[in-house]
Amino acid sequence: MERKQTSKFKMRNFIQLIRSARPRYWQLWLGLGLGLVATFGQLVVPKFAQVLVNNFKRGVDGRLLIAIIVLFIGSAVLNALSGGLLGSFGERVVAQLRRHVWDKLIHLRIPYFDNVKVGQLTSRLVNDSDQIKDLLASSFPNAVTSVFQLVGAFLFMIIMDWKMTVIMLVAVPLVFALMRPLMNRTMKVGRERQQTLADFSGQVDDTLSEIRLVKASNAETYEKESGGTLIHRLYRIGLKEAIYEAIAYPLMGTTMMALIVGILAYGAHRVAVGTMTMGTMFAFLMYLFQVISPVSILGQFSVRLAKASGATEHLQAILQEPEEVFDQTTQPKIENQPLALQHVDFAYGDGQPVLTDVNVVAQPNTTVAFVGPSGSGKTTILNLIERYYQPTAGQITIGNQDINQLDLAAWRRAIGFVSQDSAIVAGTIRHNLTYGLDEEYSDAELWHVLKLAYADGFVREMDQQLDTEVGERGIKVSGGQRQRLAIARAFLRDPELLMLDEATASLDSESEAMIQKALQQLMQGRTTLIIAHRLSTIVDADEIYFIDDGQVSGHGTHQQLLETLPKYREYVKIQFKE
Repeated sequence: MERKQTSKFKMRNFIQLIRSARPRYWQLWLGLGLGLVATFGQLVVPKFAQVLVNNFKRGVDGRLLIAIIVLFIGSAVLNALSGGLLGSFGERVVAQLRRHVWDKLIHLRIPYFDNVKVGQLTSRLVNDSDQIKDLLASSFPNAVTSVFQLVGAFLFMIIMDWKMTVIMLVAVPLVFALMRPLMNRTMKVGRERQQTLADFSGQVDDTLSEIRLVKASNAETYEKESGGTLIHRLYRIGLKEAIYEAIAYPLMGTTMMALIVGILAYGAHRVAVGTMTMGTMFAFLMYLFQVISPVSILGQFSVRLAKASGATEHLQAILQEPEEVFDQTTQPKIENQPLALQHVDFAYGDGQPVLTDVNVVAQPNTTVAFVGPSGSGKTTILNLIERYYQPTAGQITIGNQDINQLDLAAWRRAIGFVSQDSAIVAGTIRHNLTYGLDEEYSDAELWHVLKLAYADGFVREMDQQLDTEVGERGIKVSGGQRQRLAIARAFLRDPELLMLDEATASLDSESEAMIQKALQQLMQGRTTLIIAHRLSTIVDADEIYFIDDGQVSGHGTHQQLLETLPKYREYVKIQFKE
């Protein structure tokens, strides 16, 4: 869930986040050092220019002019090297940070994704990490060199003329004081813009990922208005930001211009009365111009700091979420072992009970079916066995082993899962069949499992066959074809435990007949758990559990339940008309 943002930048949190990216600090310090050396070279130039101007009457000092040119070029080269190092440092940090956050997201528990929009996570991964990089590789080094440049300029100015320096020391903080309220407002707007961008990203992802539902539901008007509301909010925030910046920069420019004119007039007067040389006034003006840029950079730094603070909180909130545990060493022993749910309770985060005191036993190499009204908790049972969620009470065992103590990756490798909406990822048919598997498979092996799933026929008719692209979410294959590819994938995994969640639902009779044949082959010699959609699917099950309102109302064979459980008899009468 999104955490409430605080208004202060927490350096400790920021440093912890950067450390997690394992940065190359030598690039930061070397780049910063080169930047400081370049800044020092720029600070020396006006001092040399002072001597050059004061000696104009005697002619131009060639060596001094060359020294000034060398300092200019040398400072530019050092600045370029500094920028390259800092850019490399920042890009590495953001790459490592994104990899760290991506790895974290991949291993987060399913309940986290139930509560957070995917588009928001995308914004965190892309936009927020960019804010961190901007602060670390650009804003922070620029702020350090700006402080150095300000302090250095004032020191040189004090040495040259303390009276004019005092005027500057009074005027520059006054500029900051005038700008501070405006900068605070800009910081607040920047954080608001960041959050609204994440919300908008979430809205876009949700809408475009289900664009067919949008069109089938004639929901274009609703989505247009909903998206338009967020766009308008972004517009209003952007307008505020633009107005503040439109006021801030001209105000700062006007103030600095007034300062320059005032100092120029004061300096001209002192040159006229002979208390200051022309070279000193020329150098002083050069230092004044060197002060203007750092003042502007330091003013913007507070805005960058606010954005990075929000980004830090967002990324840390993700990194602090609990992950699925993959480091168990106990390997599952499934062959000839019964699977059992013992007094299992489950509730989602809102506390509303979904399952209450559920007891189920699936003997090895048998078929167990779950039937019951929609929303009674059947799919939740399979999700608990898959370990997408944890029971709030009770335990699930395989033999004498609690499945939560088993190596998670090995446990899931032992499970084949085919659902009503079998997931297909963008890529080729070959990629979908071998998705998540470490082994290499020959074309012959892939064609074999496709044949077992009655899917080889339509795959051979495709232009690229195994290398045919299925499109985003498998849009280029039909529902029946998608199901048969999922069954072929299950054949390839050769699981000990098979789970079928209404695998033939919403299919035409021809597709259903093919898939039923494929499933019959797949179920042979395996412990199979079925959520039934057709009566023919469950009548031959070794054990049927009737789930009603999160509880097991009764269990037995089809005939036993017809004779002993009125609810089951009524349910069969209503739901399984064939």
